Amino acid sequence: MHSLYITHPEVVIDPNVPTPRWGLSPTGMARARAFAARGLVPRGWPIVASTEQKAIDLAQILAESTGGEVRLDAALGENDRSSTGYLRPEQFEALVDRFFGDPDANPEGWESAREAQRRVVEAVRVTLAGIGGPALFCGHGAVGTLLKCHVGGRAIARREDQRETAWKGGGNVFAFSLEPRRLVDDWVAMEDFAGLPAA
Repeated sequence: MHSLYITHPEVVIDPNVPTPRWGLSPTGMARARAFAARGLVPRGWPIVASTEQKAIDLAQILAESTGGEVRLDAALGENDRSSTGYLRPEQFEALVDRFFGDPDANPEGWESAREAQRRVVEAVRVTLAGIGGPALFCGHGAVGTLLKCHVGGRAIARREDQRETAWKGGGNVFAFSLEPRRLVDDWVAMEDFAGLPAA
């Protein structure tokens, strides 16, 4: 059976709070609850989230519906952007372009796309090997895109980002298998996700 990767939906943006501590906004929480209520995640599935608050919020909402155990893994966190801290939207977008445009570079001290991809792929590999079955991963847009590129055999590029192909506010999903590598579908908004394919 295939696993699922889902990004956190909308967050409370507060320039005075480090981004890993941002939580879901009321809109994000409502979207997560509506997705959980659709029953598309099999009951009892392990739910693995990054240690960032927004991903934890999402995981907890889904666990309430599925009864799955929530596990936290710091290696699933978003690409490390602590060198710059909060940036105005236009500054942030310019750095994201550079991040995806040159995967081996460290724009303004950010973790490179290549480094982040190796980290998240290994974290998913170790988790799935330990579980011995599928899981739901709650994470972030950039590293989710890097995982998607890996399983889909695609080059790292901005055009693969969730905001280029699905809902710009996050809360997007794709189904995949890691071994063998297979991307079942591209990013799709949680509202449009039709469910897991047949095994």
